[in-house]
Amino acid sequence: MKILLTGKNGQVGFELQRALAPLGEVCAVDQEDCDLAKESSIRELLRQVQPAVIVNPAAYTAVDRAESESDVAHAVNAVAPGVLGEEADKRGALIVHYSTDYVFDGEKQGFYTEEDEPRPINSYGRSKREGELALQRATARHLILRTSWVVGAHGANFAKTILRLAAERHQLKVVADQWGAPTSAALVADITAHLVREWQWRGHRPFPYGVYHVTAGGETNWCDYARFVVTEALAAGKSLKLSPDAVEAISSSDYPTAAKRPANSRLDTSKFRGTFHLSLPDWRDGVRHVLRRLWDHS
Repeated sequence: MKILLTGKNGQVGFELQRALAPLGEVCAVDQEDCDLAKESSIRELLRQVQPAVIVNPAAYTAVDRAESESDVAHAVNAVAPGVLGEEADKRGALIVHYSTDYVFDGEKQGFYTEEDEPRPINSYGRSKREGELALQRATARHLILRTSWVVGAHGANFAKTILRLAAERHQLKVVADQWGAPTSAALVADITAHLVREWQWRGHRPFPYGVYHVTAGGETNWCDYARFVVTEALAAGKSLKLSPDAVEAISSSDYPTAAKRPANSRLDTSKFRGTFHLSLPDWRDGVRHVLRRLWDHS
């Protein structure tokens, strides 16, 4: 079985190369191999590879820059998934696509379910929501996995930033009024491999396609997340200037950004867990695993 993987050098894409390898021949590409902002480039790649499965973690993820580069974000996040979906549908292929908590406005009090109406509040979120809709229109054989606060040993992320700043500064201010669940890129990749394997195994029998929320268990805010990273680093014997108590909680209004962020990014994963009979570990487990991998390779 041929599997086409986009965004191979992203956080999730990097982990997917490992996770998908046992399932078939993986053709992994990145921006240099296929420009997802160009429809002709996508269609030519699909003609060459002829995959049975398309896994698409590639995305324009510069949230603040998307406010001024909305055309590029739209091309990659909104248009490309639809084109990939059309090509998948021609071939009877499965397509796995990733979306985000940013499709919601963050005003709900509880956890967001798949039935809640998306209301994105920034350009990035709007482009990702449009990509969901384009893919849904293009093919019924899709899995859209919404996740949040991705963290991995490969690529840039919040945990790595905190580790760098903790080695440089004695004090740090971090937003404490935005809530979500840091989710390991390795977890997302392993779940994806399980779903692809399940799809293979079922053959022509009905498969539960659709939209699913997939995040680690539990919840936290950015400030407590930062304190957790610092605490773990100190426990591992790392030399830091920053202590957990020196991470000061501030509000989003104290840290203005070009793109507004949802205050509530908590996603209800019960549909996913019930459908595929999988459990999702606590976010701390995934972050610890990422930190250990970083330190093992440092």
